[in-house]
Amino acid sequence: MTPSSFLTARRGLTLLASCLVFATACQSTSDDTVTPANDTTVPEVYKKIYGASDIYIEGTNVVIKTTSLPDHKSPYYKGTKWESSLYEAYNGTNTRFAINPNTISQINLTFKIPLNPTVDAAHASTPGGPTGVSVNGVPFFNQYAAMNSPLTNEINGFDQYGGHPQQQGLYHYHLEPFYLTTKKGKDALMGFLLDGFPVYGPVENGKTITNADLDKYHGHTHATTDFPNGIYHYHITAEDPYISGSGFYGKAGTVTQ
Repeated sequence: MTPSSFLTARRGLTLLASCLVFATACQSTSDDTVTPANDTTVPEVYKKIYGASDIYIEGTNVVIKTTSLPDHKSPYYKGTKWESSLYEAYNGTNTRFAINPNTISQINLTFKIPLNPTVDAAHASTPGGPTGVSVNGVPFFNQYAAMNSPLTNEINGFDQYGGHPQQQGLYHYHLEPFYLTTKKGKDALMGFLLDGFPVYGPVENGKTITNADLDKYHGHTHATTDFPNGIYHYHITAEDPYISGSGFYGKAGTVTQ
């Protein structure tokens, strides 16, 4: 082995060691921002997706890879390899809570969302699966249960942090991710939908947002802390449809497993 190849191999091992954190994510533990492994040109706002295992630019898209594992405790960690550190019995406020039979699994997802989102004249319907990604890497789902049914009954299976796993074990949020709004603040960036437009919490400029403040896609346009020049953005509300409305505002990217 030549001296140069030895140094290259040593650097590779050092990088590998630095990435052996929870869910194999290369991420900071000091300020909840991810350090992209593949591309240093990722805009700062996407580095707020601290639950990503990798983030990089690919053509006109931002690629965000996640394990989908929530970084908070849940009753749905019972019976999993993470039970000893992440299981927590339900301690929320829903007196009708009934745990569903599913448990959390690691399901690796790759989101490819537009770096420069644009309006979609067709406003395509949101799918019955991941519609976006939250800052802790957990996917967002739309306002429906299976077969486009209302969440009326399914909502009673949401844990104290507002999420639950589906049959394959994919944990997700249909409504406010209470762990994130508590940790980051109710006015903070919560993530991005597949169309590349950001999702913010239920408070803006000190006011709790309601559906009446938003259009039918569940958003509006003006400056935000992260986008001082203005951008269309979604808001989480306490009312159906919770995160997104009757379709994507912009042209949606893709998500693959």
